[in-house]
Amino acid sequence: MTGSDLPLVEPPFESPESDAPRVAGVLLAAGTSSRFGEANKLLATHEGDPLVRHAARTLLEAGVDPVVVVVGHEADRVIDALEGLDVAFVRNPDYRRGQASSVRAGIDAVRDRGDARDASDAAVVALGDMPFVDPETVETLVAAYASGAGDALAAAYGGARGNPVLFDRRFFAALTDVSGDVGGREILLESDDGVRVAVSDSGVRRDVDEQSDLP
Repeated sequence: MTGSDLPLVEPPFESPESDAPRVAGVLLAAGTSSRFGEANKLLATHEGDPLVRHAARTLLEAGVDPVVVVVGHEADRVIDALEGLDVAFVRNPDYRRGQASSVRAGIDAVRDRGDARDASDAAVVALGDMPFVDPETVETLVAAYASGAGDALAAAYGGARGNPVLFDRRFFAALTDVSGDVGGREILLESDDGVRVAVSDSGVRRDVDEQSDLP
């Protein structure tokens, strides 16, 4: 199955009659930026702030809570770049093994926070090198999940699947078992409840891999 095979759902979404779900945020910010050159791309600036700070603010402004930032490469510098933001950090010592190791570390941290009453129902997984995502996009993902549109959801622009993605807690165990550099992609594509959520935000398809990707 490819991303275009997933059902496409479009807003608006009906608000749930019961309590709104508790949705956490996981920001992956541990990579080595190998294609960006010698500099750490997460610390490159756009409109005066590091890219990773833009990505973290997107989750915070969307209202997901808690927001857990997974750090690895140049961890202390990334942490310093997020000074003053209401985020928690988890260090991934295995970050060189690929993105999946950071997904595992972030989801483990979400599962370990709080007691059963405060447990997260789902988590939005976002990428630190995608500073152009609008907070409204994350809000739309959460609204789609709350309305029962699906349990594994990916933002999609022009029908094309992008990031961030949202996973119900029933996938947490599987997300902590993935390996390599696939993250949650296979879980999303193989889930019977996987959907694309239509958004008008081109930022969901726009990451920063090279210097030329910055405006």
